[in-house]
Amino acid sequence: MAVVLWQLASLGITVGYHRLYSHRAFQASAGVKLLAALLGASAFQGSIKWWCLRHRLHHRFTDDPVHDPYAATRGLLWSHMGWIFFQSHYTRLDRIEKSDLERDPIVNFQHRYYVPLAVSLGLILPPVLGTLWGDPYGAFVWGGLVARLFIWHCTFLINSLAHWEGLQPYSDDNTSKTNLILALLTCGEGNHNFHAFPHDYRSGPAPFDWDPSKWVILLIHRLGFIYGLRIAREEDIQAAKAHMIRQETHTTVRQLSLPTQDAAGGNEDEDKWSGEAWTWDDVNQYVLARRGTGACMVVIDGYVVDVTGYLGEHPGGAAFLRRYSVSAIKKGGCDKETAAQSIQDLTGTDTESANWAFHGGMNKHSHAAKRRMRELRVARISDSI
Repeated sequence: MAVVLWQLASLGITVGYHRLYSHRAFQASAGVKLLAALLGASAFQGSIKWWCLRHRLHHRFTDDPVHDPYAATRGLLWSHMGWIFFQSHYTRLDRIEKSDLERDPIVNFQHRYYVPLAVSLGLILPPVLGTLWGDPYGAFVWGGLVARLFIWHCTFLINSLAHWEGLQPYSDDNTSKTNLILALLTCGEGNHNFHAFPHDYRSGPAPFDWDPSKWVILLIHRLGFIYGLRIAREEDIQAAKAHMIRQETHTTVRQLSLPTQDAAGGNEDEDKWSGEAWTWDDVNQYVLARRGTGACMVVIDGYVVDVTGYLGEHPGGAAFLRRYSVSAIKKGGCDKETAAQSIQDLTGTDTESANWAFHGGMNKHSHAAKRRMRELRVARISDSI
């Protein structure tokens, strides 16, 4: 019974708290969401709202010793569980998107009644079940206390050891690593380096990657209670793996003191632009032509980036991108000075703030995310035209 309750609570965290609520990797029926909320509560890891906000903050500022709640850069013990006891206030928590959580009645119900739910399901239910075979005390110890310790520390190991020991096949932009032993203990969460693609419902993308959470999601999807599965594009996954191979090649080249060009064949990630060059007036006309269509454009690094088709894919949600989108100035023309002062995002912040947000102000973007952004550029803003 202890193993069963441990695994059910673990699935409540991995499928519910993590992939459904934190990353919105799929959508689910009310019944599935309620079940995930109950199983997650039994894990004694806080409410959905509490857990998800801190996890989203962790993804925004991964490894940042100040803003990442369980930053691996602060040491193994800190990232494992020290953060729970010594940190209670996060200055950038108010920047984390939470409207989806606040609108969800199941999330609000669980948050309000979290303590009685956790105690009832985590500590009272096991001895009640134990009376069926005449051992309520043993069931309390093993199904209640020991199972809670297992689910706690297995989750904590993802925050700590999965950032210390393992492989990095997809990204080295942060300390996350893939570790098979941890995957076996955490329903697949140990494939942690694949979190370079946080919106993907899978933790292990390959068919035989150990990821029971993925298999459970697929099973419920086949039954019709889960829908809208989100997956990373295969071309992005392969590009990330190729980038890491090049990184390893460059490291080997440096260690052997070989000419870099001979070994690596040039830099495939070099940022080259052969597209259009626009004036600020062209930017204004482009935005005007799409007014009222739901289009969304941002200006990053001097490029107009049309993220309209990416809104549903963005891990932080569409509202976050729209916060930094540019709006048209006027139907007439405008010079660079007027545009620089007047093109504003929907919250009144000037377009330079999109640079700040993209380059660490609101999120530490991975190599894969930067590559995706470059694909969405439509024009370079030129000062000389």
